Amino acid sequence: MTTRPKQSFAIRNTFITTRRAQVELLLLVLTVAVAFVSAPAAKAQKASAPEGKSHYAKLDGNRIHYQSYGKGREALVLIHGWTCNLDYWRDQVPDFAKRNRVIAIDLPGHGQSDKPQIAYSMELFARAVDAVLRDAHVERAVLVGHSMGTPIARQFYRKYPQKTLAIVIVDGALRPFGDKKLMDGFIAGFRGPNYKEAGKQMFAGMAGPNLSAELKERIQASFLNTPQYVVVSAMEGMADASIWGQDKINVPVLAVLAKSPFWPADTEQFYRSIAPSLDFQMWDGVGHFLMMEKPKPFDDAVIAFLNKNSLLKK
Repeated sequence: MTTRPKQSFAIRNTFITTRRAQVELLLLVLTVAVAFVSAPAAKAQKASAPEGKSHYAKLDGNRIHYQSYGKGREALVLIHGWTCNLDYWRDQVPDFAKRNRVIAIDLPGHGQSDKPQIAYSMELFARAVDAVLRDAHVERAVLVGHSMGTPIARQFYRKYPQKTLAIVIVDGALRPFGDKKLMDGFIAGFRGPNYKEAGKQMFAGMAGPNLSAELKERIQASFLNTPQYVVVSAMEGMADASIWGQDKINVPVLAVLAKSPFWPADTEQFYRSIAPSLDFQMWDGVGHFLMMEKPKPFDDAVIAFLNKNSLLKK
């Protein structure tokens, strides 16, 4: 009478142990299978999107940080805007790097580049882009300029036309934002002790409906990490009347602008007067950081432009 419960317990215990072993074996088999299936996909993804490497070029004794993806004597060069950094292009690099070489730059005074107390003119930034291209052994480039990156790309074209294959304008201007009095008043807000609040309000007004809280935080963080003397000097550089000439851009140009009351009614007509070979797009429902708000449509637009003009073909 006393042996049956012990036998029953032993049998039940053996059954549970056996089932547990079976489950563990099944989990092990599934884990190996998933790893086996995932490995080729991961390898293919790595092969199609080259891994970026950080480098530093030198200009006037100062370091300029950039990241390079892929190889080649021609490249798509990403130029960020005022108080931004190369991380603003993080959603573009994977798509672009599958097609051609990509270089993303931290302009002097921004990101991981040196921040000396000098004049941050569009001339300096254009020279910095050239220093990066020379360091990266790139002979010709398509320049993609967001915001302040547009006058920088244009200044680069003026200085190095033989190195410029094309320009992509990303919500950037080809003429002054206002007269000298207006610009002086605007810049004055960034010279005082409350410049951080002035920047916060300005960026809030430029945000589009698709700009997430995380993206807004990144934008604010890069502004706050930019020294005040760079904030002011780079804005003064954009206010310099000498950079807003009527000279032509005689290479293919793609302009992707965010629809806004900021742009005058004759914007497209004016852009065509400067860039005869222009593909002009005005997007609804986006703000100033449109490549961050709608990365896939933006990437597709740039790649279509490159394909149409047979640029940066491998």
